[in-house]
Amino acid sequence: MRKLLLLLVVAVLALGAYNYSTGRHLFDLPGARTLQGTLSETVGDAVRDGVREATREASAEAKERAAAGVQRAANRAEEAVTSAAVTSKIKAKMALDDLVRARDIDVDTDGSVVTLTGDVGSADERRRAVRIATETAGVTRVVNDLKVR
Repeated sequence: MRKLLLLLVVAVLALGAYNYSTGRHLFDLPGARTLQGTLSETVGDAVRDGVREATREASAEAKERAAAGVQRAANRAEEAVTSAAVTSKIKAKMALDDLVRARDIDVDTDGSVVTLTGDVGSADERRRAVRIATETAGVTRVVNDLKVR
């Protein structure tokens, strides 16, 4: 037991002397700094790779959301233009018609559904205004809220 204890003391003293002569801390183990540096580099690489992957995924998701938003905006703009075109066609047809007074009739278009509101002078004018709207290309349904004076 004494020999083992003496061997341990000699080993610690030898380690201390070696470290002192190489300018290290007194009880640093040889290769411990290399292991620490390697471990630090490995963890740093893993963290960097994880951050890069998360950034790529977030970027791809953001691109998808942006593309979907642009598509929705384009669809809404196209619907608004189409609705305005249908409304303009109906108003133009009514303005050219001898029986219908176009300025007394409001035409609202939502998609392919047209709503007619306002006051008309007779039941014939009301029927004619509904017929003009119904026969216009792009109209699938006409909501008749016209009132006869």
